[in-house]
Amino acid sequence: MGEHTLYNILMYSHDTYGLGHIRRTMSIASHLRAEDVNVLILTGSPIAGRFALPENVDFVRIPGMIKKTNDEYRSLSIRIDPEHALNIRKSIILATARSFEPDLFIVDKEPLGLKKEVLPTLQWLKEHSPSTRSVLGLRDIMDDRDTVRRDWQHKDVYRHLEELYSEIWVYGRQDIYDAVKEYDIPQQVRKKIYFTGYLPRRGVSATVAARAREKFCAGTSEKMIVLTTGGGGDGFKMMDIYLAMFEEKPLEGVRTVLITGPFMPIEQRRDLTGRAEKLGIKIRPFYPCMEELFAAADLVISMGGYNTLCEILSQGTVSLIIPRDRPRQEQLLRARAMQARGLIDYISWQELAVPVLRKKITAMLDNLDKYRLPMQGFSLDGINCIKERLRSFRRKD
Repeated sequence: MGEHTLYNILMYSHDTYGLGHIRRTMSIASHLRAEDVNVLILTGSPIAGRFALPENVDFVRIPGMIKKTNDEYRSLSIRIDPEHALNIRKSIILATARSFEPDLFIVDKEPLGLKKEVLPTLQWLKEHSPSTRSVLGLRDIMDDRDTVRRDWQHKDVYRHLEELYSEIWVYGRQDIYDAVKEYDIPQQVRKKIYFTGYLPRRGVSATVAARAREKFCAGTSEKMIVLTTGGGGDGFKMMDIYLAMFEEKPLEGVRTVLITGPFMPIEQRRDLTGRAEKLGIKIRPFYPCMEELFAAADLVISMGGYNTLCEILSQGTVSLIIPRDRPRQEQLLRARAMQARGLIDYISWQELAVPVLRKKITAMLDNLDKYRLPMQGFSLDGINCIKERLRSFRRKD
């Protein structure tokens, strides 16, 4: 490959749960695209089409899968056997790579893909297209160290990292969470690892933020709180307790916007919608421009997924994290690391209750500058590092 004048980047995002993978992939793609760069995304996300695609970026939709347990999946929409669905996905991934002829193949999070569905493509590229660089992109924290080590040993990931990947990009900072140490990365693989720093999101002007506040009826003298649960599949408890707090006694001078997430079960969403409307609280299942809402808010309450936190920090908005600790501890570990640097505050999932939530929100709204000041010195420079790696690849080609 490399004979064409365009530089082709193929990105894989398995997207079995939530919005995190597709949002991260879309963000990276929007920064890497150029007049002479094509970006094609392989995704299982059922809502990929709801995002505005920039020029020179497109996606191929593979059949969606949804997680039942940590190692068990089922087809999301079509009624076929999970193994059949996985075989279809595997075939589409390989066929796309062969037809698209990527100069760069970026795999998000899962080193071998869902149920090893990317492994045949990685092996084919190594044998038939040795000039193609394959890169694994990892969020800052995958899970607790013991879980990741067991999983990677069981799947023979360490060997494949050495044999099939050109580089590994960790979208975080080694001084905040050292994946090399925590996941016991072998010495021969360590030289491939680049800690890029955290990934920034689009900045929002004061004018656009003001329009968002106006859209959701937040006055200049009021505080605006935005609650988001990401995809929403496991976020009901957080919103249920927040509404229970208002039902007990509303917070004075506060306007609230709830974004439930498109994957919250419909009965839960109906319950929240009916209660929110009685309280005068705005509620939406999905909002395509979350950066604007975060920039408009005085306080964002979320579960602390990687992408949500990057979006919040990019806008410099104060954040309260309520991290889940099952089935993965990633969110809890990130919340602890960020709190240690004064960037956010958090309440553990087990501690979440009306009195605890009210006390924490009140204290934070009374002292927002305590969190704003540390954020001013926190750099999100991941895209700069990724672009430099891309320039390095193209210089060598």
